[in-house]
Amino acid sequence: MRALVLGGLLAAVFVAAAAVSFVWTPGDVTAVDIANRLQPPGGSYPLGTDHFGRDLVSMVMVGARVSIAVALVAVGIGMGLGVPLGLAAAATRGSWLDEVIMRGNDLVFAFPALLIAILITAVFGPSALNAIIAIGIFNVPVFARVTRGAALSLWTREFILAARVAGKGRIRISVEHILPNVANLLIVQGTIQFSLGILAEAGLSYVGLGAQPPTPSWGRMLAEAQTMISFAPHLALVPGLSIVLMVLGLNLMGDGLRDLLDPRVRKARA
Repeated sequence: MRALVLGGLLAAVFVAAAAVSFVWTPGDVTAVDIANRLQPPGGSYPLGTDHFGRDLVSMVMVGARVSIAVALVAVGIGMGLGVPLGLAAAATRGSWLDEVIMRGNDLVFAFPALLIAILITAVFGPSALNAIIAIGIFNVPVFARVTRGAALSLWTREFILAARVAGKGRIRISVEHILPNVANLLIVQGTIQFSLGILAEAGLSYVGLGAQPPTPSWGRMLAEAQTMISFAPHLALVPGLSIVLMVLGLNLMGDGLRDLLDPRVRKARA
């Protein structure tokens, strides 16, 4: 429980900052203030300013909004497509449909999210939307494999056999009996993929394939800071620590949810 609470608090800080950034930020993230450029942390600028004089607190708040939105929608795409595919593959184990789904997953796994993003941006151009599509596509086989693996172990259970004897079809069994019993695992996996989505978005923005200027992004803040790290290290430390703390919080939440929702873990600790 301690991991869940600590992780939830860390994640909640950034979620709250992202929510507040929709209505208020300490400074304008699109305004250039050369007179106050590269200010160190302290005084009117608690985290300092960047090379354009923009307040880093405001940049981190808006950057959190971008990172959370991209990761959340991408995980939603992965879960929305991957879970039905995994259920279908498990329900038709050994059939041509199972083979098509799993070989398709193998094909997607052969292309990392960065490579998928490069392919998409080569056609449509770099943007946060294309980063969402790239990360979402990469998440589909993850959820499909997790769902299929968990569902296969349930298809041989007595309550599933009873449902089949009662005349229920495979689709109905998958929705009414399989899905509720794998939901806990999917929630934990979703938390893990959400943290990986934050990292993926930062990585894509770092190489210029994510959110585009003037929209702040943690990854692009790191990229812009790399040439000034010797005389303005706060430019890299602020977004870097934001990524670390956000991902740490989500991973702790995932561990806590796993312990909370897995009855085997509860019994082992009882």
